[in-house]
Amino acid sequence: MKNLNWAHKNFHISYFHIIMTYFELFELPIRLKVDKAALTKKYFELQKKYHPDFFSNASEEEQADVLEKSSLVNKAYKTFENADETIKYVLMQKGLLEEEEKYQLPPDFLMEMLELNEGISDAKIEDDAEKISDFKNQIASITNEIYEPVEQIVEGYKEGATTEKELLQVKEYYYKQKYLNRILAGLH
Repeated sequence: MKNLNWAHKNFHISYFHIIMTYFELFELPIRLKVDKAALTKKYFELQKKYHPDFFSNASEEEQADVLEKSSLVNKAYKTFENADETIKYVLMQKGLLEEEEKYQLPPDFLMEMLELNEGISDAKIEDDAEKISDFKNQIASITNEIYEPVEQIVEGYKEGATTEKELLQVKEYYYKQKYLNRILAGLH
């Protein structure tokens, strides 16, 4: 019995963590774009409910459980606060995206990014702030251009109604945006 008790303490897996999705946790409908006002309201509600400071007199097991729940609330909130991470989360939940997936972007997009990277590299070597600013504007323009074809899918996503084909279009957008974000991060 002693060994069983040790195993329970050391390998405690919360039912809360295994079963609930982030959407269920926050009592939000599954969307590719989360309602920020509802998200913030529910976040503060959950923070009050599961804040570890409120459980300082609880048993070790209860404290560990609350700490896990609080951590999950924070992780879910961080995901929902970022539009790209929310898209990634939904696609992963649908089995359409894997964590370390090597997604193959279209060759024409990759060629455009190669040219963009070369121009940025030259501008950085020349320390040309105006050119770098122009490249930031170009990236913003490309971002708008790649979002346009999936905007209605993202904005109007309905669980069970949005098709897999549409979600795969969103997946391609996600990977293109991820690529642009890496380029943009290199400019700062």
